[in-house]
Amino acid sequence: MKVSIRVNGTEVVADVEDRLLLAHFVREVAGLTATNIGCDTTSCGACTVLLDGESVKSCTVLAAQADGHEITTIEGLAGPDGQWHPVQRAFHAEHGLQCGFCTPGMVMAAVSLLAENPDPTEEQVRTGLEGNLCRCTGYHNIVRAVLSAAREGQDAAHPGEAERRAS
Repeated sequence: MKVSIRVNGTEVVADVEDRLLLAHFVREVAGLTATNIGCDTTSCGACTVLLDGESVKSCTVLAAQADGHEITTIEGLAGPDGQWHPVQRAFHAEHGLQCGFCTPGMVMAAVSLLAENPDPTEEQVRTGLEGNLCRCTGYHNIVRAVLSAAREGQDAAHPGEAERRAS
């Protein structure tokens, strides 16, 4: 079947098998290999992407289901000037990765979480990310990174907030 999916702002049109998973579409058809495939059973979250702004595990979505929709992968988070997304910066600054296998999915899940709840508590971050597994058990730094990205978002929305908190 023919599908047309906007991936990171670029229309990707292809004839695909009707059973092709979105994860394989992203990697093999769109050529974006940062989206990892870990389990093919929705257990690990390594393949998480944004579908119309909502996080989904792309190993359980058919490419046909995404026809006519917008997909954002981790490659599409950076700004046009190459500046990293706040969540990417926070993962780097807070050492929110170890082996890196879960990182693309974890970052995408965090972006979705912060879009829904821009000022989460630690418990809300842990709950919000519980469908994404880190095999290295680096959760402490991942949670710190998400909270840091939330603070950065709050500081951008409310100039002077960082200085107030520091005093």
